[in-house]
Amino acid sequence: QVQVVESGGGSVQAGGSLRLSCSISRLELDHYAVGWFRQAPGKEREGVSCITWSDDKAYYVDSVKGRFTLSRDNAKNTLYLQMISLKPEDTAMYYCLAYVADACLAGLHPMVFRQYDGWGQGTQVTVSS
Repeated sequence: QVQVVESGGGSVQAGGSLRLSCSISRLELDHYAVGWFRQAPGKEREGVSCITWSDDKAYYVDSVKGRFTLSRDNAKNTLYLQMISLKPEDTAMYYCLAYVADACLAGLHPMVFRQYDGWGQGTQVTVSS
């Protein structure tokens, strides 16, 4: 089981930026994808963005497209989520997860990711208006 540790959350005003980090325990990630998910109070967890490690293809849900960007540091085995133009509706606990997949998109669907283990403790993002 791949372990992950999230960091980088904080409190910002609307329009601000944050960069989240996901440190991944497994060195070999071919056939893996890594995704970011979030859960706001009283709401279901949702998939936000993901990357297929082998081909570096990234996917973003419509609500964050153009504002969130994934990048990776292979030497540090870390995936970053750069978030700009943050909105109050981005407020949530953010989680990352590494899962077996040759294409990451399916893993963002709740019917799929609910079956996964290996969730980190999350990092809180709070955006005030």
